[in-house]
Amino acid sequence: MTIVLVVEDDANMSEMISIVLKCEGYRVLGAVNGKEALEEMERSPADLVVLDVMMPIMDGWDLCRELRLLSPELPIIIITAKHETSQKVKGFGLGADDYLVKPFDPQELVIRIKAVLRRYRIAADKSVMLGSFKLDRLRGTVSDGDVNLSLPLKEFELLYQLASYPGQIFMREQLIEAVWGFDHEGDERTVDVHIKRLRDRFADYSHFFRIVTIRGIGYRLETESDV
Repeated sequence: MTIVLVVEDDANMSEMISIVLKCEGYRVLGAVNGKEALEEMERSPADLVVLDVMMPIMDGWDLCRELRLLSPELPIIIITAKHETSQKVKGFGLGADDYLVKPFDPQELVIRIKAVLRRYRIAADKSVMLGSFKLDRLRGTVSDGDVNLSLPLKEFELLYQLASYPGQIFMREQLIEAVWGFDHEGDERTVDVHIKRLRDRFADYSHFFRIVTIRGIGYRLETESDV
């Protein structure tokens, strides 16, 4: 059973989320602040964390940062009353996988949880399907049936990173770190150049997938079900 840790100091909101998630078959754990959430993770590690930003003792920003350091592969969804782009940028910069603004329909949270968990399962498989294309991480190849396409290494890694988490927004800084490494000496325009090359290379396959620019934040890959 998938375990979801809900970190929310508003008792009514926490209860509402817990009821909805339990009805969907999830096991739900609760915490009212970041400190309590970290203690709960030590006792019973969750498969996904839903956390509020405004909390006492340790807020959601600090909790997100700590969780990402402890577990780079832990799915994290932030919920907050603030909808400014700068807040979203901050959340994604700290490692959040998704961002939901209050008030929201509880079923939207369920949909987003399922989507985030699906992305992580795809990433763990070491291969991704984009329409008829198969991206094989172990071999570093892109194939369409018996036809193999040759991609430069960084283009492949960038496409694989985006395709492993369809629908997830990546900031340019995150893509630089994931593909080029922390010690990369270039600037963010490197990402833009490689994105343009990928778009040009797969221009005839936009019915399978496309790479979308999220203004002021970064990029995300949308699959044929989203296009």
